[in-house]
Amino acid sequence: MSPSPSSAAAKDAPPPLPEPLRVAVADSHTHLDMQSGTVEEGLAKAASVGVTTVVQVGCDVKGSRWAAETAAAHANVHAAVALHPNEAPRIVLGDPDGWSRQGARAGGGEGALDEALAEIEALAALGHVKAVGETGLDYFRTGPEGMAAQERSFRAHIEVAKRQGKALVIHDRDAHADVLRVLREEGAPERTVFHCYSGDAEMARECAAAGYYMSFAGTVTFKNAAPLREALAVAPLELVLVETDAPYLTPAPYRGRPNAPYLIPLTVRAMAAVRGIDEDAMATALAANTARAFDY
Repeated sequence: MSPSPSSAAAKDAPPPLPEPLRVAVADSHTHLDMQSGTVEEGLAKAASVGVTTVVQVGCDVKGSRWAAETAAAHANVHAAVALHPNEAPRIVLGDPDGWSRQGARAGGGEGALDEALAEIEALAALGHVKAVGETGLDYFRTGPEGMAAQERSFRAHIEVAKRQGKALVIHDRDAHADVLRVLREEGAPERTVFHCYSGDAEMARECAAAGYYMSFAGTVTFKNAAPLREALAVAPLELVLVETDAPYLTPAPYRGRPNAPYLIPLTVRAMAAVRGIDEDAMATALAANTARAFDY
């Protein structure tokens, strides 16, 4: 049976505004360019519930340019620029299915990847660009044929972050051991953030020992995410961040509906419950940690 038009519309409807936070926080990872409405509307809605700062993250050259321009235009937006781990193999090998937002394209080889990386470095040098990311490894969507391009791109981004003195934002999907290995081999930048942290408590201890920040998304509210809550419980409070990864990963009870920075309070409250602290203490720590991680 297909869903009725009204239930389909409800699934696409933005969730209601949550109760505002009393202590303002930042959304450490969002994609405003993939959300409905204008940037101004999204920022105003977020600010109305105590989410007063966002980190806008680029996933390809075009998106990274947009992130840098948007951060230049808004004092409470900071940019991160990079080639997403799934973008690097597409640049080198091509994307016949047109899975990414750029449509089908032919591969440009290693030279095309070098050109794209040079543009990312030029953007990373800008003052309102606070991070290089999201970069890393993704074994969920990229097969073995794309792994060499992906790892080469990841290593190059680590070097860019270090040269430019910027934070590094990691995308790690089904690739925990290799991400940690590459960071060890290259030497991580001074400030490294695991976006949408997806490891367990054991990995959280390893990240903590290395001084890596762990950013928790709406996934921490999902029923089946007990290992994630266990990781949050053992992560040092001063290394914990919060994010939406909007429009994805909408927190419970709105999973599956469009996410946006204004929904951060739901995740903050869930995180406070896991830590056994009140939401003001959680928000105070998150605000300070995000400013420190991204140096703003």
